Amino acid sequence: MMIQIDDKIVSTDLFDVRFCCDLAACRGICCVEGDSGAPLEEEEVETLEFEYEAFRPYMKPEGIRTVEAQGFMVIDRDGDFTTPLIDGSECAYAAATEDGITRCAIEKAFLEGKTGFRKPISCHLYPIRVARFGNGTTGLNFHRWEVCRPALELGEKRGTPLYRMLKEPLVRRFGAPFYNMLEKTALLLEKEHENL
Repeated sequence: MMIQIDDKIVSTDLFDVRFCCDLAACRGICCVEGDSGAPLEEEEVETLEFEYEAFRPYMKPEGIRTVEAQGFMVIDRDGDFTTPLIDGSECAYAAATEDGITRCAIEKAFLEGKTGFRKPISCHLYPIRVARFGNGTTGLNFHRWEVCRPALELGEKRGTPLYRMLKEPLVRRFGAPFYNMLEKTALLLEKEHENL
């Protein structure tokens, strides 16, 4: 089911699905597996190029070689900007790691104050995927992927709705007023469920 909030078409999965990232269980596999890089906004491509030296020290050597060979972004088969991939699956911006958990080199640099760019918004919002429609509306959907099973299990255990777990990136991308509308919508949906 979908709900319209202003110019956003929002899947009710954002309210119904319980989700909480569990890096200890999934080991950051979403940065390693896949057949396309992370989607990039046009302005993020310029930021990646401009800020590259800030997060380069955190990248794996093969990621650095990939960026130097392919560029800061690539265009995928759908014509969209994405991050380049190491050997066709792992994000080139994955960080070198000692604990067996794959993290984002960009985010590591951000957390250490080396850059003001947190990471691509598509990564920050994941597993919410954003789609733009021809009529000017934007769709927000939950992307189901087996590698996120631990996050679903932990979310159920904690009772954390997906939209609440992703408050920070939702506010970053769409603003606090939109997030406040999500909160109000969640309350309305809860009341509807109670009345059934």
